[in-house]
Amino acid sequence: MAIREEIESREAAFLGEYATLSINSVGRERVEEPDPVRTCFMLDRDRVVHSKSFRRLKHKTQVFIAPPGDHYRSRLTHTLEVGQIARTIGAALNLNNDLIEAIALAHDVGHTPFAHSGEQVLNQLLSAGFRHNENSIRVLTRVEQHKGHNGLNLSKEVLDGILHHSGYGTNEPQASTLEGQVIRLSDKIAYVQHDIDDSIRAGLLTLEQIPAEYLSILGDTHSKRIATLVIDTIEYSKKSMQTNNPRVSLSPPIDKALRGLREFMFENIYRGPVCQAERTRAAFIIEHLFEFYSRHPEKMGPVYCGIANEEGLERAVGDYISGMSDAYCVAQFRELYIPHSFVPDAFKIYEF
Repeated sequence: MAIREEIESREAAFLGEYATLSINSVGRERVEEPDPVRTCFMLDRDRVVHSKSFRRLKHKTQVFIAPPGDHYRSRLTHTLEVGQIARTIGAALNLNNDLIEAIALAHDVGHTPFAHSGEQVLNQLLSAGFRHNENSIRVLTRVEQHKGHNGLNLSKEVLDGILHHSGYGTNEPQASTLEGQVIRLSDKIAYVQHDIDDSIRAGLLTLEQIPAEYLSILGDTHSKRIATLVIDTIEYSKKSMQTNNPRVSLSPPIDKALRGLREFMFENIYRGPVCQAERTRAAFIIEHLFEFYSRHPEKMGPVYCGIANEEGLERAVGDYISGMSDAYCVAQFRELYIPHSFVPDAFKIYEF
């Protein structure tokens, strides 16, 4: 028996009734020979970790653009925090943590430079609009390259979880797996809490400004709030899994408090004066780069030139800019639009 088959047998023996077994995966767009060691979801996780789009997350903004200091979250550390919270919930609910980890690591690879500011700009520039969860799917199925093919050819359960991780509306479509639902909720738990932490660190928010009605329910420290949310998710979801309609969710009072805290952050931070000022500058940079590459598509790499030929120039430029890190985006703008001398450095050529 291959090692992979041993792992699949352990999954069938020990995972819960509603866990997604890797052996029962719907499969991939392109049929592949099974790996001798890794299950399909383990293989997906590894492909994401080794992708360029995942590595670029370390230089993509979470909330604040180029903040001073080393302790603010980036898109990569956010991804890791989501994964940590989700694996805890997944273990407690006896779900497939390999699937959870694969979705967690990949869920934000479609984010733009300058966080949601960049997303809003591209949404205005692209005729078909732009949503980062949909772009994550595009990155993983078209832009990334693997063994001479477009895309990483991930399992459909992973792609489904990525597509449905975004949003917090009550009537929005849910992921088809409970593992995907874990990621959607873990994403909200993670970013609301760590964005509060970063906002306090930046001096834009104090604990006293946060409505007491939310802190009294969730907790008055970062760790207490996460613990409250994680434990409530586990306990309420366990009850749900004993019914005919299992789902991963918070209890109504805790859910109401998290939604209230999230809306408070939107009003005071995400749509606040500092983020708005950053958004204006980010828009200026992205708009000018979009115009430049639309006039000079040859300056993009061969993958994007191929997309331009197959799907149109606008689509290719959107793919190219959305994949940029903050630093690379600024560097390209500086190189293209900021005056600099073309005269050789006199000190390098002067002979003493």
